[in-house]
Amino acid sequence: MTRNSNSQQSSLRRFTLMLSGEDALDDQANSSRPIQGLPHERFLLGNKAPLAPVLLLGQSELPVNPTEVIACLQPVHLHATRDHLILMGQNQIDLTADESTQLLKAALPFIEEDFQSTVLFQNTHYWFIPAGSFSELVTYSVDQAHGRNIDWWMPSDTNENGAAKRWRKLQNEIQMLWHIGPVNEEREQRGMPSINSIWINGIGKLADVQAPAALKNSQRLIGQHPLLSGLARLLGLPLTSDFDAALLADTFAWLDQPELVWPQLSTALQEKQLDELLIIDFPHRNTRERIFTAKDLNKKSWAFWKKSEPLTWKKITQS
Repeated sequence: MTRNSNSQQSSLRRFTLMLSGEDALDDQANSSRPIQGLPHERFLLGNKAPLAPVLLLGQSELPVNPTEVIACLQPVHLHATRDHLILMGQNQIDLTADESTQLLKAALPFIEEDFQSTVLFQNTHYWFIPAGSFSELVTYSVDQAHGRNIDWWMPSDTNENGAAKRWRKLQNEIQMLWHIGPVNEEREQRGMPSINSIWINGIGKLADVQAPAALKNSQRLIGQHPLLSGLARLLGLPLTSDFDAALLADTFAWLDQPELVWPQLSTALQEKQLDELLIIDFPHRNTRERIFTAKDLNKKSWAFWKKSEPLTWKKITQS
């Protein structure tokens, strides 16, 4: 690694690869509530992590008012253990588009009454609505809270007291409605987890997005996460879901399996198709930006009699 990413990029051909970050829960043990947003969510969007309007922008063709506060609602499964409930991830529930439509149709009168607005857009996993009286809630994405006891991740009040209580009341009403509905009856017959709750998250407005320079200075984006779709539209950048070794320079990528592209990236450095590779990760929730060049691929040992060892993906991620 030759230098920090804060150095001037100028005309260097750079490929930027961001890795997903995890919460450092031990560092939050003395906090009254968790830090809002996973590290990569905060890096991409800023500390307010307004996921909902960015997701809406990426999944619809609707014009999104940059000053309107949007909320994201998601049908979820809460798994009951002996003494608490655990939120399951969206990839674990196999929800179909038809089931999602039926669930929303049943809950819609309750949602629209409490939010005093209509749903802006819906697809299988996301429903979007102006946040209204719930605008001040502190919420956490399903990606951040899944697999964990929901007690610590439930919405909480900030400046306005009572919004969290109103949300809990609405959530309970919808849970009871879905419990006796045909969707869960059919899912139970198929041995599928019930859709037994609704999750609110991502509350914010587009005007609060603070995209990092590494993203804004790129010419194209690569990745499949819905957030990237919204950021691509917001920043006016082309987006592709597949890695293309012929289009590496000035590209920002967020990949599900980044280790699979390391051989192509190291080859591109060696063959001077790239000048440098910027890797962004988040050890202990801290943003770390490291630049690698061709010289870093085969570092010589201080013991001159030893052969230089190639830089591996394992070394990069474990250092």
